[in-house]
Amino acid sequence: METHTVAGYAAEALASLTPSQLQFLKSIPKAELHAHLNGSIPFPVLRQLAHEFLSSNNNPADPTSTSASASTLPPDVRAGLERLQADVVLNEINDFFGLFPAIYAITATPPALALAARAVLDFFLAPDPNAGGAAQAAYLELRSTPRATPAMTRMQYIETVLDEVERFPPERAALIVSLDRRMDRETAAECVRCAVQLKEAGRRVVGVDLCGDPKAGNMDEFAEHFRIAKAAGLGVTLHIAEVPDCPPSETLRLLSYKPDRLGHATFLSPAAKQVVHTDEMCIEICLSSNLLCKTVPTLDAHHLRYYLGHDHPVAICTDDILPFRNSLLGEYALLLAQPPLGLGLTEPEIEKVARMGMSSRFK
Repeated sequence: METHTVAGYAAEALASLTPSQLQFLKSIPKAELHAHLNGSIPFPVLRQLAHEFLSSNNNPADPTSTSASASTLPPDVRAGLERLQADVVLNEINDFFGLFPAIYAITATPPALALAARAVLDFFLAPDPNAGGAAQAAYLELRSTPRATPAMTRMQYIETVLDEVERFPPERAALIVSLDRRMDRETAAECVRCAVQLKEAGRRVVGVDLCGDPKAGNMDEFAEHFRIAKAAGLGVTLHIAEVPDCPPSETLRLLSYKPDRLGHATFLSPAAKQVVHTDEMCIEICLSSNLLCKTVPTLDAHHLRYYLGHDHPVAICTDDILPFRNSLLGEYALLLAQPPLGLGLTEPEIEKVARMGMSSRFK
């Protein structure tokens, strides 16, 4: 089976490095703390899942057929399935984001979800023969938003992913349960309740996350959810200030929940930065994601430079390897490669960054 393809900024940075530089990057222990399950399924596995979905007796939903079940599929799901089945080349970021309705459809049963989770975990944690046997990450905190489907409850969703996470030892992998900003109060409360119950049962849930449309939802409604999570000993990480028009007052409100880590944190006001520095909240940095989503204009202008200049803890992460066509090794290559392909950090500086990530794991 073909493997995940790295392209764009990460690929260019990797190609510019010498063999000894590549070996250095492979050798340092790296933590992946911001990887979304559904956005990190390797493309060959998505094609396999689509094929199984369409050929299953329970889902006879070939988009080209005239069966009743096919006709009931939403158009965006049918379009995504057609693209996954076709031998098309997807190059633009929107080509990949357009697949997500289909991805949700083909991972809506426990066996399909388990296969997807296993593929993501193996991508990050299994030895890579093409990398001299080195794994992408020494440690992975995979995150996912529990979905209730006709085939499983939200609790069963989390348990299915945990079964795959726990194939690896505790020092290698754990799960973060994500809350979508668009969730109503009852759904968010259910997700937190499941996370707490599973942690108390000894399952490897280590944190909760806030994600989704950065302009959606009433953040006041999430205060109680994060209070409960923290009281249960779960770590809290929040996607925050991702786009320029995130209200500064909302950002300060989210920071008042005392998160342990922050996702992106691209557009923090001076007041917000003061809180972040005072509480030493680790920033989950996703270089390729920010460049491709155009929340930063260039690599040199990336806010990572600000945090490094203030000796503030950061973790280098991939976000979603599917649309951003990156890898953890590729993200570290963007640190080491010389400008304009990278930031031109020294090897000791990169070792320090990697140690920050490992030190910021949820325990």
